[in-house]
Amino acid sequence: MQEHCFVIKCGGSTLAALPDVFFIDMHNLQQAGTIPVIVHGGGPAISDTLAKLGIETGFIHGLRKTNEEVLDVVEMVLAGQINKEIVRKIQRFGAKALGLSGVDGHLILAQPVANTAEVGFVGEVTAINATLIKGILAMGYIPVIAPIGLGEDGNQRYNINADTAAGAVASFLGVERMIVVTDVPGILKTIDGVKTVLPTVTVQEIEAMITSGEIYGGMIPKVRAAIQCIQGRVSEVVIVDGAEPEVLSRVLQGSGIGTRIVK
Repeated sequence: MQEHCFVIKCGGSTLAALPDVFFIDMHNLQQAGTIPVIVHGGGPAISDTLAKLGIETGFIHGLRKTNEEVLDVVEMVLAGQINKEIVRKIQRFGAKALGLSGVDGHLILAQPVANTAEVGFVGEVTAINATLIKGILAMGYIPVIAPIGLGEDGNQRYNINADTAAGAVASFLGVERMIVVTDVPGILKTIDGVKTVLPTVTVQEIEAMITSGEIYGGMIPKVRAAIQCIQGRVSEVVIVDGAEPEVLSRVLQGSGIGTRIVK
């Protein structure tokens, strides 16, 4: 399974903006028998919809405060709107995709996070139905997963952080590498006055760069998200710019594109 499957984590807005060559590359990989599993987010679209509906929400330590009303919108936007947009785009370029949420087939099982009194129905992953994902892969389809979790009772839904969900999917599938597709070329460091993409960086080095201010602004959540994905058997996460030509193929061939974050 490991050799023929890898996990892609991508924000919903990032995926929508990717050039055609990204999806052509994905189709070519699928044709060759290397099939990605996509776990997507959709924070900006959720926030826009909540605002239009006049529903108030906020964030605590990066987690969206989620009551039942907010949860309805999260599920509607992630599993309905964004998930199907991604599936349609993949299929437009000849690849086969199947969209589902963590609720379908008990795909993502979850329990409440520790600070549930503050954030409400936000969950942490307890198990992934890897057998279901492998079955979809065996049929030749790209699984496109919206990170909604289901409680052990089979009834309560949970809003799951997409990075956490992606790391758990990769870990339960037993893949060693995950690709985080963004709109930046990797982690940048100023060397001799020139901004340079770091080819490899450890989790400890990232923390030091955040402390020193070398990693700042919008890059902080990106690298912290990548760090979250390093769990279980996942030994490296590669941050890449999805606009690079044939970016997925080049990462899988070990071309050195982007930044590898290693344990």
